[in-house]
Amino acid sequence: MEQGHYNNLMEELANEAPELFKNYTRTSKALFDEIVERVTPHIKKQTTWWIYPLEPGLRVDITLRFLATGYSYMNRQYSFRVPHNTISGIVPETCRAIVAEYGSEELRTPQTQAEWLQVAAGFWDKWKFPNCIGAIDGKHIRIKNPPGGGSYYYNYKKFYSILLVGICDSQYRFLYVDVGPLPGDTDGKKCDYFFVGDDAFALRHYMMKPYPLRSLTVDERIYNYRLSRARRTIENAFGIMANRFRVFTHPYASDPIMLKL
Repeated sequence: MEQGHYNNLMEELANEAPELFKNYTRTSKALFDEIVERVTPHIKKQTTWWIYPLEPGLRVDITLRFLATGYSYMNRQYSFRVPHNTISGIVPETCRAIVAEYGSEELRTPQTQAEWLQVAAGFWDKWKFPNCIGAIDGKHIRIKNPPGGGSYYYNYKKFYSILLVGICDSQYRFLYVDVGPLPGDTDGKKCDYFFVGDDAFALRHYMMKPYPLRSLTVDERIYNYRLSRARRTIENAFGIMANRFRVFTHPYASDPIMLKL
């Protein structure tokens, strides 16, 4: 482990090339140190006379590099000098610790009518689509078929995956799927609010989708155009996430249990 990336490359990048440190870990040095400090109570192990546990900083480094590249645990063991079976336990545990510390801060669903109205105002101001409180879409996360999985994880695109469904606001910020109270009457007038999705979603009073692309009137074409502008925010949000953390696109992501977190 003394010859691995954490004890050598990380220090070199932090001191000499901060921009490469961010590229390597997908975080700044200050944020990396903050993550380590906050998750340490969750992942620090007790030293015994026969066990010398890995320090929290190394555990966070291993996890962020796995998320940043999507390379398998077997591949990562050579970079960090840590056995792949140990890494297979470190990554899920550290991910759970990060979610526990940052989940309520970074993925906060609006809880009041005023907060939902603020989301709707963002879609109107930025994309000129009224009464929209979120764009929704799904993303297939490529995985290796787990033992006993059979065809359960095999999708119509002909590879194994689990489906990640997300909702975002007009600024590409993800919201929780489990939503709170929706806005009702506004200024004494009935005003219905809804999510926007693509053709894969069923039309509901709370879900708007585009008109089928045949025999469209001018008004229907304008509606489809406006809806597309609002809906593509979720596609862009997924794209930003996948570009930063390649585990969501890499064909050899190795742990479907971790990806379900």
